[in-house]
Amino acid sequence: MELMARTCKQERMNVERLLARAFVVVGGLVWTVMLFASETAAKYTDFTYTLDEVVSAAGSALLPLSAAVLVFVVGLFYEKLAALILVVAVVGVVVWGVIAGWTVALWIIMGIALIGPMLLAAVLFLLASRMQMICTLEGHPGD
Repeated sequence: MELMARTCKQERMNVERLLARAFVVVGGLVWTVMLFASETAAKYTDFTYTLDEVVSAAGSALLPLSAAVLVFVVGLFYEKLAALILVVAVVGVVVWGVIAGWTVALWIIMGIALIGPMLLAAVLFLLASRMQMICTLEGHPGD
């Protein structure tokens, strides 16, 4: 049995794509809700917001939402580009953390909640892209 054989495994490719897209969607929703809640007076304790709070918080909450939508849409057609965007975003977060002087605890939280999932999604996009190339070279019909 050849463990490293380059054979087309469409099921694996589809699971990789699905998981990568799921990480992008769930991460985008989580960070959108977190940023929205942090910009309101109630913070995370109460779900009663005034219209002024919603309008002011929606502006900043649109940033992670639009980034997630962008990566998701790009990932539908260009998996390598989506992976590149995610890696660049990870580098940006790390540089931001160094400049801001994050504590060890904050590095751990951001590593678990942001850096790790983005890197995992990037790797999954790259793996799916690689498998698509293998399937194409073997002459399997695209999905």
